[in-house]
Order: sequence, then C-alpha cells, then structure tokens
Amino acid sequence: MHGPVLAGVSLLIVQFIVIIGVSRLIGRGARWLGQPLVIAEVVAGILLGPSLLGWLAPDAMQALFPDSSLPVLKMLSQVGLILFMFLIGLELDPKLLKGRGHSSVAISHTSIIVPFALGSVAALWLYPRLSEPSVPFSSFVLFMGVAMSVTAFPVLARILSERNLMQSKVGAIAIACAAVDDVTAWCLLAFVVSIARASSVAQAAWTTLFALVYIAFMLFAVRPFLARLGARVASKDGLTQNVMAGTMLLLLCSALATELIGIHALFGAFLLGAVIPKEGGLAAALAEKLEDVAVVLLLPLFFAFSGLRTQVGLLSSADAWLMCGAIILLACLGKFGGSAVAARLTGMRWREAGAVGVLMNTRGLMELIVLNLGLDLGIISPTLFTMLVVMALVTTFMTTPLLKWIYPPEEMAKERLTAAPTPAEPSARPYTVLTCVSHGKAGPGLALLSHALTRGEARTAQVYALHLMPASDRASLLMKHEPPQQEGALAPLLGRAQVLGLEVRPLSFISSEPGADICRTAEAKRADLIVLGWHKPLFSRTVLGGTVHEVMQDAGPGVAVLVDRGLKEIRRILVPFIGGEHDRAALGLARRLLRHEGTEVTLLHVTSADATSEDSGARARVEDLFPEGAKQVRFHVVSHPSPEEAALEEARRGYDLVVVGVGSRWGLESHLIGLHRERLIQESPASLLIVRRPTATPSEASAPDAARVLTVGDAAS
Repeated sequence: MHGPVLAGVSLLIVQFIVIIGVSRLIGRGARWLGQPLVIAEVVAGILLGPSLLGWLAPDAMQALFPDSSLPVLKMLSQVGLILFMFLIGLELDPKLLKGRGHSSVAISHTSIIVPFALGSVAALWLYPRLSEPSVPFSSFVLFMGVAMSVTAFPVLARILSERNLMQSKVGAIAIACAAVDDVTAWCLLAFVVSIARASSVAQAAWTTLFALVYIAFMLFAVRPFLARLGARVASKDGLTQNVMAGTMLLLLCSALATELIGIHALFGAFLLGAVIPKEGGLAAALAEKLEDVAVVLLLPLFFAFSGLRTQVGLLSSADAWLMCGAIILLACLGKFGGSAVAARLTGMRWREAGAVGVLMNTRGLMELIVLNLGLDLGIISPTLFTMLVVMALVTTFMTTPLLKWIYPPEEMAKERLTAAPTPAEPSARPYTVLTCVSHGKAGPGLALLSHALTRGEARTAQVYALHLMPASDRASLLMKHEPPQQEGALAPLLGRAQVLGLEVRPLSFISSEPGADICRTAEAKRADLIVLGWHKPLFSRTVLGGTVHEVMQDAGPGVAVLVDRGLKEIRRILVPFIGGEHDRAALGLARRLLRHEGTEVTLLHVTSADATSEDSGARARVEDLFPEGAKQVRFHVVSHPSPEEAALEEARRGYDLVVVGVGSRWGLESHLIGLHRERLIQESPASLLIVRRPTATPSEASAPDAARVLTVGDAAS
C-alpha cells in the first residue's frame, strides 16, 4: 500500500538531486565564461530533456522523468515561480526612477513598442507556418509582440552588479528602464492572457475590469496596511513567524485572486511584492528569508520542466533553423536597436547607448516564464516554443561579451572614478599612491607606510584607499542600488590616517575581477605606486599568488606588497640588494622612506665573491643616491652562497621594515598558484615590503629618483 507513495517520494528526491546538481555543475562553467547562472540552469534543463538525454538514453530519461511524475514537477515549479515573482516585485523600487524618469520612460517604452511591432509583423509570417488553426490570430499576434518585448530584470540586475555598473550612468539608466519595462510587459501579458482565456469579448472586458479593480484595492487598501507593518519590522530579527505566516497568506490569496480573475496566479504574486513598501526593512527581510528556498531549491525545477518541453529535434530542417535565426535577428533588432537609438536621442554617447541596448536585450528567465504561459494556454506550438527558447538563450548569452566589446572595462573605470574627489591638476603632477585593502587588519600598517612614502613631498601627494568587495553569490534580488559604504575594511586605515594627518580618498566597489580592477583604477588615477595589503590567496601557499600575481603581471606602475608583522613605526629599514631591476625599485622606495627624521637605511649588498669590507666606490654611489641623508645610510657588503639566507640573518637584528625586490635569488617569485615556501616572508621577524619595478615609463614625479636608482644599481652590481 505504501510502496507507490514511497517510490513517488523517492523519485521526486532523485529528481531534485539531479536537477540541482547538474545546474550547479554547469553553473561553474557558466561563471568561468562570465555568464549568469540562469544560462546554466536553462542549459541544464535542456540537457536533461528530450534534446540530449532523451536522444542519447531515452530509457534513462523515461526512468528519471516518467510521464506520471511531470504533473507533480509542474506544480512544484509553479510554486517556485509564485515565490520568485513575489521576490521580483520586492526588488522593484520606485527610487530607481529618481532623477531618471524622462529618459527611462522614453527608452523603456521605445524598447517595448519597437520589438512589439516587429513581433507582430513576424506573427503574420509565422502564424500560417507554426500555429494551430484553432488559435485566434489576435492572441497569437499579441503574444508574439510581448515575447519579443520582455527584458529579464533579475538577470540584468545580476550582470550590472557583477560588472560593477550599478552606480554608473549606463547601469542606472538600464536598471530603471528594465523596471519600467517589466511592469509594462507584465501588464500587456496580463491583457493577452485575459483575452486568450476569455470565451467572448464581454468576458474579456469583465476580466479587464476586475483586474483594474483588484489593482486599485492592492494600491489603496493593502499597501497602507503593509506600510504600517513594515514600520514595525525594522530588520529580519523583527520578522516573526506570525508576520511571515501572515505575509505568505497574503501572497497566496493575491495569487489565487488573479488566477480566479483570469490573468494567472503569477501576476498576483508580482503585484503583492511590488506594493510592499521598500522602506522599513520588511521587503529586505522577506527577500532574505525566501530567496534561497525559491532560487536554489524550487526555481531549478521550472528550468528542468521547461527543458523537458524544449525539443531541439523539432528544428530538423534548414527552413526551421532559418526561421529561428530570423526570430533571433528580429528580437535583437527590436530590443537592442530600439533601446540604443532611444538612449542616443536622450543625450547619451553612442558607446553608452549601445551598452544600454545590449543590456535591455537580455531576456533570460522572464522570457521563459512568458513562453511557458504561451505553451500552457496553447497560443504557441512546441516548435515555436523551442525557437523562442533558443532566442532567449542566445540573447542572454551574448550580453556579457557584447557589453565587454561595446563598453570595455577601461570605460567603466573612467566613469566610475570620475565621481571620486580629485583636486585640480597642478603644474607638476603629484606623486600618487593607490593603497589596496582586502581586510581591515592591514589598514593601520598601510596608512603608516603611505604616510612615510608621501611625507615631505614638494608637491601635494595623493593617496587613494581602494577596497574591492567580491560579487555576491546570491541572486540579484538583494543587490543594493546605493553606492557601497566606505566602512568596514577601510575604517581602520582611515582612522589611522586621520591620526597621522594623512589625507586619504576612499574608493570602494563590487568587483568580480579584482586584479584587473586594481590595474584599471591605478591607470585611471595615474598612480605611481600600487601598495597591496597582503591576504593569503585561496588554494595557494605563496604570498605572491592570486590577485597579487595578477597585479604584478599587468600593472603599469610600481607594485609593493606589505606583509605586516605589527608595523608600528618605520625607523630602521633593511634593503637587501644584488643589482636586479626590482632591487633598484626597492632602493627608490627606500630613498622616499628616508625623508623621515631619525630613519636609518641599511643596504645589504650580497655578493658571491669574497667581500668583507665596504667598497669606497659603492659608498660614493650611495651618497649620490642619498645626498641629503647619506649619514643615515649604512652600506654593508657580504659574501654568501644564499642571498635569501644572508637577508634573513640580517633581518633578525631588529629592523622595522625589510624592503626587497621580487626575484628568484630572494626566493620571491609571483605565481598564480604556488607551492614554494618563500622563507624570507615566512621567517623574517620584521615586516616586509616586496617591490616590483614599474613596467610603464616613469612619471615626471618619480623620474629623478629612477635615474639615480639606475646609476647606483649598475655601479653596485
């Protein structure tokens, strides 16, 4: 008696395991290609359906997804969609339109009207070829127009966040347009669904009237109640189980009401999320509670169910693929072309307008929801459904590479950093240090080092503190649209800088490419030196790996990595020296640090020949390098078979800071993933500053120092 029930539950659990596992596995590859997770989930659904698994192993597909299990899978996926549409409504914030109303409405409505018109024209060609005679022509035309007009708001928000475009002009316009787009498209789709479900014109009119009445009830009765509730729920800690249960009851009732009205349960869920006030913390608390269950557990079932309905084998002829290509072309022409031209007419540059067009052409998940509604209602055939799914995949997949091409990271860096306060350009460019902070503990030492490097400048020096936050692994629903706070990791650095009297300009943003973003920021700010606070990279034993390796490989200015062992002052400095180009760069920084009164520098010149006394010629060159502080410099020549061991022996004599150039002779080489020991870093009791020479032409500010360093380096070696 219990056998079939147990078998059904067991099968459902296995389906969950396979669907979520395959989605996440493909998701790793999608992330590597710079694609959003939704691409992986859609592809996973298609691979598990008749397009691949059913073609390669039909028995395995039938065993995993028997026909008897599909109704249960569909119902669970619908529950996931109801929760997801509620979350989409929560994400829609009227503040997105603040200051951008005119341009956003113009671009978004153009991006609806143009593709809608092209979709309607395409329907004239597709209707006799891909539609059943029983489908009303009006419903088919309206549905094709809506299918061409949709923009995937959550996928777009995710891409903007990962590309660090949320606070840029392009990102702000795109997210606002997508919000308007979503509301307009869903209103049009509700109208199409009401017509498709209605048996007569009178019934369609009644459906429209009831829908308008229900929307008014939600705005003028439910919204004020939720505003009072939100004021009492200041955070997720205030979201009690009773409040959560009441909200879920409202959600289910709203979904049921719109289903009974005749415009589908999804619209009720979306509407309730949209009317919940975004102030007070209720919306954010609800999103955080529900997001993981909806996005990680239930939503992949919808993708799998969509994949089971997608039959690529139906496109078995050249004509079918030509029609599919024509649909993709029209979709891109309408959405990309309409948005880009409208953005240009509102005053944006062509590059910016093109970026907006690319972003608005993203369809993703929202398109799949629309297509499944059309297939359920019988408006589109399985063949057209498959073509439109391919179109949704292609338009979403092309977004990231096209965006990189049209609006490259260098442009993003320039726009992002224009808002940062920069003093007027003096006649001689100031010495500029970009300090990169990965965690708060490194902040005080970096502030002390920056102060020592810039103190005594004839021209006003500039110090920037950069903190890059990793892109969240969560879906886009909790992405903040306000600029990130400068607190947290930068607070210790800024506090110590204030005590030292050092002016620091903070920069902070989300980054999925920290190494590249550090280099771009340094280029945009024309930095002379990048100082990195050391943070041990994942899967690596080497200090000079991960992001540090990327910056050392690609940055134009000089790079220094501070390994802080409790740096409190910079008085006694050791500079191990053999004569390489990175050693010369270390000498240049030592010369800057020597400007502090009471600072002493020991130059440890390691040779392989017997040398136990100081060389008079080398001493003369040292005096040339440090003319204003030669008495504060001690030049020590030692002969040792291991430069690394010689430097360690000297470092144990009570130095505050060891300044050393990268190089194999010191056991310091940058590798993306390294397993070597780096004894100098691990065993030195003093803090270390590991230096890599500039790869770009020395700036005007540092040219005199560079010339002297080269002279002494050549002579000493």
